[in-house]
Amino acid sequence: MKTTFLFFALLLYSFNSLSQELSNDAWLEDLQMYQSGLEQKHIDVYNKVAKADFYAEIERIKASIAEQTDLETTIDLMRLTRKIGDGHTAISLRRQGFHSYPFEVQNFSGEWRVIKVAEEYDDLLGMKLEKVDDVNIEEIAEKVGDVAQFVENEHSQIVRTAEFMTMGELLYGLNITKEKTQARFTFGTDAGHKKSLAIHAISLQEYEHIPFKRIEPGVPEIQKPDSATYDFLWYTPVGGTDAVYIHFESYPEFEEMMAFGEGLVAYIFRNNVRQLIIDLRNNGGGDLYTGLVLAYALNLADPVDWKSGVYVLCDNVTFSAATSNTALFRELLNAKIVGEPTGSNPTGYQDMDTFELPHSKLVVCYSKRFFKIQEEVTAGVQPDFPMKYEWKNFSQRKDNMLEWVIKRLKH
Repeated sequence: MKTTFLFFALLLYSFNSLSQELSNDAWLEDLQMYQSGLEQKHIDVYNKVAKADFYAEIERIKASIAEQTDLETTIDLMRLTRKIGDGHTAISLRRQGFHSYPFEVQNFSGEWRVIKVAEEYDDLLGMKLEKVDDVNIEEIAEKVGDVAQFVENEHSQIVRTAEFMTMGELLYGLNITKEKTQARFTFGTDAGHKKSLAIHAISLQEYEHIPFKRIEPGVPEIQKPDSATYDFLWYTPVGGTDAVYIHFESYPEFEEMMAFGEGLVAYIFRNNVRQLIIDLRNNGGGDLYTGLVLAYALNLADPVDWKSGVYVLCDNVTFSAATSNTALFRELLNAKIVGEPTGSNPTGYQDMDTFELPHSKLVVCYSKRFFKIQEEVTAGVQPDFPMKYEWKNFSQRKDNMLEWVIKRLKH
């Protein structure tokens, strides 16, 4: 299961609350619980936002309840929560049943390209999103980026802006679209041709059952084995090298990782594997200690060239535990880091828990721990060999990051 779909599910599950208008008293109770809950549960809620400023904004929201819709008050809370400043403290909309337009975009050098789309709109794949109703994409990105949740640094802001940009009710609440679940989208090609069409947003249930097409880059040297137990965690030899590629897109249970690591190490010994590629791109996180089980297992693999044969791939979607494991693999496995800076910070507030507001059913996420994975404080793990996805290659389904690593291993 892809991280993007898991994130979508977290946001959209079970429509109920925002279809009804809550009373002023109900919202006041929710706002009080929001404030007190964060103060009691978050490890250090005022580490970035001043307490006086936070209180003043809470009072402003309270004063505006009577003149606003539930959706507008929710957006105000999202905007305020962003000021707390860590990617694990957020408003989750999973009980609000927001609808999503049936495509996904990704930012390439400032252009928002369609990388996944419902089959009925497959001619949009690869096109640039330029306008929604009468609003240009630059203004949309700014408005959405201001309230997108689970943002920790400038890298995850780009990712989360893309994820929230297709949420129907949010676009409506930000005065971008004229209707909650329908809008006119304008797309453009590199040749300058435009395509404008009305698209309906769909529910999570519909999203689960309609066919999609997507651009999925890869390399001919790496093929997922048919025998893989998980879609999100598997390994395979890299053609033309002495390397094994480890696809690590999500976390299994602790015991499952132990079994996976044992099988992987046995494979390394049988095949005298000298090099490792650990791919943590698109990994939204899990249990960092489960990731350390993999490091522990690999440390037993004597055939590996531990001086210069280990590479870890990461990108802006590498988040939370995956960020921590990226930084730790650099230290524990002497790995060289390749790719984009990670979407969360190796030193910062993590380990998410939640509580629910009683009337709006908004789920408030918060950080319980402070992790200091590296001494230097940086906006994301900074790669040893920085590189971005290149649209020219991506559009041809070529993975330029993996190509670079494999070329290096062959030499």
